[in-house]
Amino acid sequence: MTSVPGVVEESDTPAQHGAAVARLVASYRAIPPHTRVRLAKRTSNLFRARERSATPGLDVSGLDGVVSIDARGRTADVAGMCTYERLVDATLQHGLAPLVVPQLKTITLGGAVSGLGIESSSFRSGLPHESVREMDILTGAGDVVTARPEGEHADLFRGFPNSYGSLGYATRLRIELEPVQAYVALRHVRFHSVDDLVAALGQVVETGRHDGERVDYLDGVVFSATESYLCLGAGTDAPGPVSDYTRQLVYYQSIRHDEPRPRHDRLTTRDYLWRWDTDWFWCSRAFGVQDPRIRRLWPRRWRRSSTYWKLVALDHRFHVAARLDARRGRPPQERVVQDVEIPLGRCAEFLHWFLREIPIEPVWLCPLRLRETSREPAGHTGDDRPWPLYPLRTGQTYVNVGFWSTVPADPAGPAGAANRLIEAEVTALDGHKSLYSDAYYDRDEFDRLYGGGTYAALKRRYDPDSRLLDLYTKVVQRK
Repeated sequence: MTSVPGVVEESDTPAQHGAAVARLVASYRAIPPHTRVRLAKRTSNLFRARERSATPGLDVSGLDGVVSIDARGRTADVAGMCTYERLVDATLQHGLAPLVVPQLKTITLGGAVSGLGIESSSFRSGLPHESVREMDILTGAGDVVTARPEGEHADLFRGFPNSYGSLGYATRLRIELEPVQAYVALRHVRFHSVDDLVAALGQVVETGRHDGERVDYLDGVVFSATESYLCLGAGTDAPGPVSDYTRQLVYYQSIRHDEPRPRHDRLTTRDYLWRWDTDWFWCSRAFGVQDPRIRRLWPRRWRRSSTYWKLVALDHRFHVAARLDARRGRPPQERVVQDVEIPLGRCAEFLHWFLREIPIEPVWLCPLRLRETSREPAGHTGDDRPWPLYPLRTGQTYVNVGFWSTVPADPAGPAGAANRLIEAEVTALDGHKSLYSDAYYDRDEFDRLYGGGTYAALKRRYDPDSRLLDLYTKVVQRK
């Protein structure tokens, strides 16, 4: 590959990757039978509290790189624990990028596929798992199998997304790439009505255009019932000045304006892909990083989501924030960190309800549609929900609504009262909730919402001795 200043040079080879997989399998076999298996992973982008385990973890060393890139065929073979930051640095050298790049740099490709990922290209490219052509997976039974849309392990290929490591771990994924241009030109369009914003968003999804101009990237932010924005991006190679939100300026603050016309901005493609990472969307304000005085002193290399996540993990462990709140006389807080998918036709209704009932702002919006290539998988039975553990429908536009903060805990209510209220509203509107954070469903409802029958069959086939925690235990009971 041609060396590019500031870009990580990838040096993994198929032989190195094969040796890493061999170490992983050996570490699995070294764990005593009937003992739970887990990854020896230092970092995580999950927001679920988990019990600490005394058992040794699987050796994942060497499974964090890009194995190869086929620039002509527009595919990449990528190790399961490769971060999107490293993957993007490698593919951009070829003028390519993954079809969907989740917003945070340290999300791994395997994590985005076994969980879920989304970004502003999702209205045209769906979810990360839809651009996967094949996967090598270490199953709960200790076997490494290659899962493709057709063939012996097609059931695992379809059931792996949203399984969160409860069926196995991806060691290699072959994904599609797409050409990208050098810059992204942005238009931030203000709306004074949530209903008008949602209507405009739906039109862009259907036409790929706004006011006659092409839209390649689409997301939005709701600050209140009377202030919301669509952020419309289009790739371009035309040279010109660019903004830099890794220094003193904060990206989400740049969106806001009172002008009747859109506010224009421009970023390099790399900076656009990571525009939300520097300030963890807007959550860096909890650490004071948006205060100009603190920002000048906060090292630039630490202005990233991975730093903030470590601080949150320390808080979860030592309960620093709760102790400070108690000293200040503040009531206990409930963490509300969620992404939910709402059908477009019910999105405005959900937003009005949320703004009325849950004291959190801003709120992120990101539309998505499953790719049409997902409509007819091998062995298709007429079901329009091709990914059974997260059964979105093909042909349906959804809007991901993301909100990440705390609210005063209800002293008279059950644990997670606000989260339970949100879960009930999402279900009532025929929506779906991502499982990377706290969940409170009972077992029957969980199985109904997340493909319980299909999951049970996959569990029997690929983890017959239950070496891996089952999905419900992992994401609801938080073991």
